[in-house]
Amino acid sequence: MVEVLFGESEAGSMKIAKNIQDSDKVICLGFMMDIGDIKESVDSQYRKDLIYSMYVQDQWGGDKELNEECQKLGDVYSNELKRLQGLLEKGESVRIFVVRLPEYEVRQDNTIVSYSHWGEVLPERFARYLSLEKKMSKMELKMYAWNWAELQEDNSPLRAVVNGKVLGVPEDFYDFLIWKRITKKPEKEARLIGDILGNNPIGVGDWWYAQRIEKLIGQGKIKVIEDSEKKYARQICLA
Repeated sequence: MVEVLFGESEAGSMKIAKNIQDSDKVICLGFMMDIGDIKESVDSQYRKDLIYSMYVQDQWGGDKELNEECQKLGDVYSNELKRLQGLLEKGESVRIFVVRLPEYEVRQDNTIVSYSHWGEVLPERFARYLSLEKKMSKMELKMYAWNWAELQEDNSPLRAVVNGKVLGVPEDFYDFLIWKRITKKPEKEARLIGDILGNNPIGVGDWWYAQRIEKLIGQGKIKVIEDSEKKYARQICLA
């Protein structure tokens, strides 16, 4: 059984869950389709450049090796897509991870752990959720295909789940979370983003908040008090 997932964290956990020796049975299509122009094909240069810009953003101070690795990510996902197509043509059994993620889990010590995405679930716990998997009907597939076509036509800068429905939303949709945490007191950008992630576990990556902070700095709404080659290390505050 080949598992198909859509994020690096989830795919990494699945590889561990299935045993690292079977890692070729896991395909990651991390094209970040919740952001950017989705009328462009997933293997377009536009999508590759976008993935690169989200992962790098100079936060590591121009690490040459990391930079080269991130530049290849778009090609990696495109090759994974081709590999999936080849496996399907050969009649390989494939499971696109349609498994409902429980809102929370009660551990044996009576502690409660909440989840916002599969990347937060420990690999050794994946198997216990497979009973929640479901096979998609042809009508469901048509419905989701129609929904995606609508999203492509709308082609908003972002896609977000609002009251259980995926909608196109403006680029500044998550900015209110930045405004809730940032103050006139200077603090490291990494600390600010960490606070946002810790207090709002909604599955939005640190790279998105970093990109938005950079945009707000450019607009003069946030100012840099102490700059750094590593952007996450710089001191920032409200302008």
